[in-house]
Amino acid sequence: MRSVFLLAPVLCLIGFAQDRRPAVVVELFTSEACSNCPPADEMLDRLERSVSNVHVIALEEHIDYWNNTGWTDRFSAPIFHARQNDYALFFQNTSIFTPQMVVNGHVQFVADDATRATYEINHAATSTQYAVRLQPQRSAKDPSLTDLSIYVKNNGPNKPTPSDVYLAISEDRLTSNVRSGENAGRMLRHGPVVRSFGVIGNIEARAFNEVGLKSTLKIPAEWNADHLRAVVFIQEHRSRQIIAAAVTSLKN
Repeated sequence: MRSVFLLAPVLCLIGFAQDRRPAVVVELFTSEACSNCPPADEMLDRLERSVSNVHVIALEEHIDYWNNTGWTDRFSAPIFHARQNDYALFFQNTSIFTPQMVVNGHVQFVADDATRATYEINHAATSTQYAVRLQPQRSAKDPSLTDLSIYVKNNGPNKPTPSDVYLAISEDRLTSNVRSGENAGRMLRHGPVVRSFGVIGNIEARAFNEVGLKSTLKIPAEWNADHLRAVVFIQEHRSRQIIAAAVTSLKN
């Protein structure tokens, strides 16, 4: 994926008439090579659909350190291992574990307890002083590219704390026929698998009303555009808390 981004003031008045439910980002660190992970994958998919009063934004992040146990997860990437390590340092974990669920960057637990997950999601669903709006549009110059406009509005009186703006592209309805390792012989069905992930901008500690960010996306041909979504969230440097998020379909 190629991304071009620009952080600049947005001078026009922007409406934020989107889903008004509080958005909560639920990250699941998982692997196709781990026998405990498929139930967690299924639980993540159910949570996104079943917590009606919260806009749950699910992200399956496939780590790569299970790849030496008999099966190589084709969705795994070192960046997710690195992100999990960062969380381990923040949470002062003595080791990393799989499957691991992290809710809004604020709390983590073993992803085998739907009751705990639902509680943490509802507990994290507080009002935020920021609103995020996403607007994808096919590039007029090159139809193979998608321009994603990102608008962040500060609804509160306080200056923001230093934060990163993340962009994740996820693909739903993916399956794998696992032929070896702990899940040998199983057909695994995934929720929103993160295909691309990274920081595309940052917010400094200065007052603002609205800012805009633009990213140009080139989607690989092997990804199914009808099942792709763009997720943007803002994560504070110090607290690691995700303070605002939004998601949009990239369907043609």
